[in-house]
Amino acid sequence: MVINLLETIHFYHTNDIHSHFEYWKRSQYFIRKERLAYAKRGEVSFLFDIGDHLDRSNIYTEATLGLGNVKLLNESQYDVVTIGNNEGITLSFDELYHLYDDANFDVVVANLQVKNGENPKWLKPYTILRTKYGTKIGVIGATAFFEMFYKEMNWNIFEPREKIISIAKELRDQVDILCCLSHLGITEDELLAEECPQLDVIFGSHTHHFFENGKMVNGVLLTGCGKFGAYTGHLTIQFDHCNRKIVKKEEIVIDNALLPTLEGEIEFLEVLYNTGKELLSETVFQTTKSYNKEWFHHSQLSRLFAEAVLEFTGADCAMFNAGIFLEGLKRGNISRYDIHKILPHPINICVIELTGTQLREVFLQSKNDEWSMLELKGLGFRGLIFG
Repeated sequence: MVINLLETIHFYHTNDIHSHFEYWKRSQYFIRKERLAYAKRGEVSFLFDIGDHLDRSNIYTEATLGLGNVKLLNESQYDVVTIGNNEGITLSFDELYHLYDDANFDVVVANLQVKNGENPKWLKPYTILRTKYGTKIGVIGATAFFEMFYKEMNWNIFEPREKIISIAKELRDQVDILCCLSHLGITEDELLAEECPQLDVIFGSHTHHFFENGKMVNGVLLTGCGKFGAYTGHLTIQFDHCNRKIVKKEEIVIDNALLPTLEGEIEFLEVLYNTGKELLSETVFQTTKSYNKEWFHHSQLSRLFAEAVLEFTGADCAMFNAGIFLEGLKRGNISRYDIHKILPHPINICVIELTGTQLREVFLQSKNDEWSMLELKGLGFRGLIFG
């Protein structure tokens, strides 16, 4: 029995890395070193990722369909993760279903289920962690509510706040500390904190927000560590075993660019790149001519792509923005690697039904010169401008 003990628990957390591994080796070395030091002092630590760890614009992720990311998470000894929209809707149903088959960590997503069939073995709404002093930590996870996308891909996704609140009320009396891994965005996190004071911490992501020391909302501490692996969060909680309550919640953010460089960082990135390139080296088709990209007028590459889209979908016409083509297509053997260089975007083809009037309106809007110069980030687009 623990009496009059003030227990310190450490939580390291990452989010929205999007397969940017420039600081991966140094940040994970730092976390591992810190965790070992705390363990020697008798203090427990955990490591979480809050989703969008993978991004198929990265050649290693594309070639391994995210399994390489899971391997990196295993090697770094993560304890719990949730999924982001990049895991959820840029992989096919089968690819996501088996993504975490070999994970050595828990995957918590409370608002996702298979539409037809059994859930994958890794999918659970929450997990309960325990420290060596017997402290119970409930960890709920949820991902962004992209209902239309998940529905088309044989997943049912539910409104996340309702699910989290329901589980939080169920777990509150069973655990000492209650956390949520939220790939929902800052607005949803703030609403969740207002509606669910049962939570102690919401680890945030999705909107790439940055809270250097966290943000307190209705007694719930919110975190956010930007994007692309630039920062690592470190939350410290002190739990009073005598009074069975948290007496301190403190968040700091580590700037990974300021951590000491490690020998082999460049070589590590080269290995990932070369592994991906080799895996994508198979020839897909051959062409006897080159196809140049053109962002502001008709091109043979656009026509080739349109013909492929029409053949694939059986639609009556195809519309897309020319800015999706980052490079032209060379003559000769075309590999999956060549195609990925041109189209690194995890964008799904959609077939919709329009009236003639609606189609005319869309076409007229597309002729607006301001659209072609529009700079866009997000929604899977990894180019520069619309084109």
